[in-house]
Amino acid sequence: MRKQEGFSLIELLIVVAIILIIAAIAIPNLLRAKMAANESSAVASIRTINTGEITYASSYPSVGYAGTLAVLGGVTPCTPSSNTACLLDSVLASGSKSGYLFAAVGAGGPPASQYYATAVPSTLNQTGIRSFCSFEDAVIRVQPTGGAIAGEAACQALLPLNQ
Repeated sequence: MRKQEGFSLIELLIVVAIILIIAAIAIPNLLRAKMAANESSAVASIRTINTGEITYASSYPSVGYAGTLAVLGGVTPCTPSSNTACLLDSVLASGSKSGYLFAAVGAGGPPASQYYATAVPSTLNQTGIRSFCSFEDAVIRVQPTGGAIAGEAACQALLPLNQ
């Protein structure tokens, strides 16, 4: 009689089934954690845009607030000017970061006396659930359904983030 070595097919199938059960439990939690991280990054990026807009308006008072994210950014090596202020990194200035699409619009003037910034999930319910916006008061507001935010008036109608 030969001595049996290794695992039987049934034993291997049981191990594979256990691994699949663990993966089925872990993957949804991982996706939720990634969406939460993307939303945190979006809020931090809106704060960065707010700081950039205020700095830009005080650095270039004859222009006012920047009209686009590209004006707040610049390509490395960056030389500050009213067309490329070098206040945002090139990733955020491109308008897409961590599963969110960003926009900043300056209005009024010249000089531009208003701006609003938005962050909308690039793929709703996959990269994020909520949208965020802010304007001159620098309070971050949240759109709980993740939809687009049409303008400053629509942003003003939303509730602040932590309320």
